[in-house]
Amino acid sequence: MSSLEEPLGLDKLPSMNTIDRIQRFSSGACRPRVDNLGMGNCWIEGRICSTSNSCNEDDEEYTAETFPWKRQTRDLSQDNSFTQKTVTKGRKSMKFGMTDDSFSDSQSSPKCHTKDLQGLAYKFLNCIPKFVKIVEVGPRDGLQNEKNIVPTAVKIELIHRLASTGLSVIEVTSFVSPKWVPQLADAKDVMQAVNNLGSIRMPVLTPNLKGFEAAVAAGAREVAVFASASESFSKSNINCSIEESLARYRAVIRAAKQLSIPVRGYVSCVVGCPVEGPIPPSKVAYVAKELHDMGCFEISLGDTIGVGTPGSVVPMLLAVMAVVPIEKLAVHFHDTYGQSLPNILVSLQMGISIVDSSVAGLGGCPYAKGASGNVATEDVVYMLNGIGVKTNVDIGKLLLAGDFISSYLERPSTSKTAIALNRVTTDASNIPS
Repeated sequence: MSSLEEPLGLDKLPSMNTIDRIQRFSSGACRPRVDNLGMGNCWIEGRICSTSNSCNEDDEEYTAETFPWKRQTRDLSQDNSFTQKTVTKGRKSMKFGMTDDSFSDSQSSPKCHTKDLQGLAYKFLNCIPKFVKIVEVGPRDGLQNEKNIVPTAVKIELIHRLASTGLSVIEVTSFVSPKWVPQLADAKDVMQAVNNLGSIRMPVLTPNLKGFEAAVAAGAREVAVFASASESFSKSNINCSIEESLARYRAVIRAAKQLSIPVRGYVSCVVGCPVEGPIPPSKVAYVAKELHDMGCFEISLGDTIGVGTPGSVVPMLLAVMAVVPIEKLAVHFHDTYGQSLPNILVSLQMGISIVDSSVAGLGGCPYAKGASGNVATEDVVYMLNGIGVKTNVDIGKLLLAGDFISSYLERPSTSKTAIALNRVTTDASNIPS
């Protein structure tokens, strides 16, 4: 299951045919309306980049009510540049929908200067964190969506293999009712079997106080709660309103504080909802702030049905970053339309340094026909390696872990990196010696 909540059958939600989905989530339907919108944290007027993992805000205050987004278009009859230097003194910043003289000159002039290109590359990559923490969600968010129940021993072996890769956070299971998620009915056995993995953080999902108590009894040292930015989705999925769900989690977090157990918060449907369509960024910001204020040390923003693009992700992140410290934010993208990596990249450019992903791309959204599940951890690590970002994850061991679970499930990995590297290995083995 790829959503962040307990799975329900398709009959629980209104159907959305292909044409309706295209109309509701196309560029004409939910393209963000932006006014001087920046791609990165260091490109947003009022913020400057530091040498740390995030960009520091100036004294200027950003409030949740101040989002003067305005649709902008660029004249395609002119050059295709889309940036312009800001007038902010001492900043090298860029903004969408405008023109950067140095960039357009380098395109139109037959003499392309290396310095110009180096400067452009610097603008794009300067605010990307030097280190990104990967939160592996495959054992929970991936396996809970499998039609057939994966044996406990296989889950435990997968977690051990993932732990050997250097991952520091692995979401191992979910303490929800077996009636709703029979795939994770063995949560207690899994939790007890992996408690010996030392310093690796192993959060578990707990939908209510009863689930929290069961998780603690099984030895959990970190838990997670989930809320939706969509009222309709919240009611359809967990049978309560957003406010009712937040009240439920306040009780969980109070109990967790008494035991000094950290709580991670999830927000689902941060870009689009299968019921309501596009979700306003202000709604996402409200739920994220509530979770943060009640005590969640980290907030993961989930594109549950995978309809987001950089154009819709940026305004959502801006809204949330205005009310929650950026170092406490994570992104959780689903690859339904193949947009996860672009969405992650633009999130990194805005200063996000925590990314959720699933080995072999395990998962899939039951509410979006054709959804291909979570972004694959292998693909995220490959991209980060390619731009010089450290993760401390051994991609070779990660590929082996993905091969292990894919072999058990008797289907190929959905990771493009795994597919490509396996093909290269196979081709090389067929070369006559």
